[in-house]
Amino acid sequence: MELDVLQNRDFSSEFTFGTSRSGGPGGQNVNKVSTKVELRFNVVESVLLWADEKEIILKKLENKINKDGELILVSQSERSQLANKEKVVEKFYALLRKTLTPQKKRKPTKQTKASKEKRLQSKKLNSEKKSLRKSINTDARH
Repeated sequence: MELDVLQNRDFSSEFTFGTSRSGGPGGQNVNKVSTKVELRFNVVESVLLWADEKEIILKKLENKINKDGELILVSQSERSQLANKEKVVEKFYALLRKTLTPQKKRKPTKQTKASKEKRLQSKKLNSEKKSLRKSINTDARH
């Protein structure tokens, strides 16, 4: 049972969208229509995030956050502004979910006896194979 870290919070009231001309597919449409969508979300001033969540986001996503504390995401893969807007919002929620989900600690496991035997057997076979490659000294000077 996986617990959703965002608990169905709606951040849409805290989004700021900007549009500009995209460089993606669309032919002449690219030159005329602003389809590239930029989502800005102010992490520092968010009222829906708790203080510890803000710290985690600011630390883990520091390369996507500007000096004003805004998380900036861009989408320009679709031909319409609406599709890019939906895509960037999906990207935002996926990124937040991934960032705020705590990683499981790795439990070191012991190597099994069978795996040790298999490794040693393959080393032995390799050794034999290479020893057979050596040239036999056929000097007649004994």
